[in-house]
Amino acid sequence: MSFHQQLKNKIVSKEDALNKINTHKGNGKKIVFTNGCFDIIHPGHVDYLSQARDLGDVLILGLNTDNSVKRLQKAPNRPINNEQARASVLAALASVDLIVLFDEETPYELISFLKPNVLVKGNDYEVEKIVGYDVVTANGGKVITIPFLEGFSTTNLIKKILL
Repeated sequence: MSFHQQLKNKIVSKEDALNKINTHKGNGKKIVFTNGCFDIIHPGHVDYLSQARDLGDVLILGLNTDNSVKRLQKAPNRPINNEQARASVLAALASVDLIVLFDEETPYELISFLKPNVLVKGNDYEVEKIVGYDVVTANGGKVITIPFLEGFSTTNLIKKILL
């Protein structure tokens, strides 16, 4: 299989993700889940995703669709990159094993469906208030926050470009 095809195979439906997760769990692998918009990939994203991946064996990334990003109202012109562009760039990262797009305002439904062993978000969240905390902990999993790499944010990057 070509490298290009391997990258395309990382972007899957939630049903395909669940099948792969069940196989990995059956082989004793620890499944880590995180989510976000990941609009303009920068070193902070790469650092965050590599730290998340280090918490288990397989990293599943729930990626907001364009519509869900717009509903989050980050800014009127967001996302800058469409969901397919964002997914393609993220698929090229070695730390990311699978990408599942979700259209809801939060990844709660996706987390409930996939039941990861570890749920990860940035440390700007309180652990108990992270969407999916109840699902993951009820299934014996852990919810962990990771510090952000200082000096990097998509919003600040956009501001810098516009100067």
